[in-house]
Parts: sequence; C-alpha cells; structure tokens
Amino acid sequence: MPEKSICRYETDSKSDSELLRIRAHHLCCIQGFQGYGYSPVFVANMRAVISDLEVFPSRPIKLVTVCDAICVSCPSKMECTVQESVLSQKIRQMDLTVLKILKLDVGTVLNADEAFRLINSKLNKASHVEEVCGTCKWRQKCLWYIQAGKQESEV
Repeated sequence: MPEKSICRYETDSKSDSELLRIRAHHLCCIQGFQGYGYSPVFVANMRAVISDLEVFPSRPIKLVTVCDAICVSCPSKMECTVQESVLSQKIRQMDLTVLKILKLDVGTVLNADEAFRLINSKLNKASHVEEVCGTCKWRQKCLWYIQAGKQESEV
C-alpha cells in the first residue's frame, strides 16, 4: 500500500511526538547542504531541520518516500505530491535506491545518528552515489556528493 502524501513538518501520532519524517535520499542531502536551495524559505527550513538533528542526534526519524519535513517548504512540492508525475517518480526512485542499498524498508524508524552512520558506511561506492544522486541538480554543490564520490577512488 503506498504511503499517503503528507507535506507537513509533523509527527505520525501524538505518542510519537519526536518522530521526524525524512525522505531516505535526504540523509545524503542533509550532510551536503551548503545553503543553496530552491528559495529562501526552503533554505531556512532545511537549516532548521539540520539544526534540529544536530541538537537532537538521537531523534527518531521515519524513512519515507513521500513529502517530508524538508519538502514542506519546497516550491516543487505540489508536483511531487502528484504520485504519477515524472518528478515524483524520479525522486521516489532515489529514496527507494537508498533504502535498497541500506537494506531497509519504507517506514523504518531509527535514530538520526544511526541513520547517518548507516548511510555513510553502506552508501560508499561511487556507483551507488551516482545511482542515487546522478541526476540531482544540486550534486555539483553538495559536499556529501563530492566527498562520497571520491571515497571509492581513494580506497
């Protein structure tokens, strides 16, 4: 059953008040973010999410393949919420690729610091990085993409 597309910085239930929904591929984006973005509102929100995860590294996150806490301020979010759109399918495929490499299911909940350790230890081949980020318009400005793509050649 596909996930519902909810574009709000929210939790799944009142009992999970600290649970943050994060698209799987955003685990890479968060680490490579330098302040560039689709709009000033997007940049401010991205900084807020990153700051929150830095202050609370053990915050539980739920890995999703739909609009998340970062997407909430993206000017393209309306197109992404249409499940059949080309953009939506392309971005969802990035998420599914990350989950496949990490051997995790959609909806997996884990602490943020654990998620970042996992992505940096498992998504460490240049071919994986290209598969996930190869068509991203931000890859040339993304510190994570630049660094992760070099790891395999240095080994």
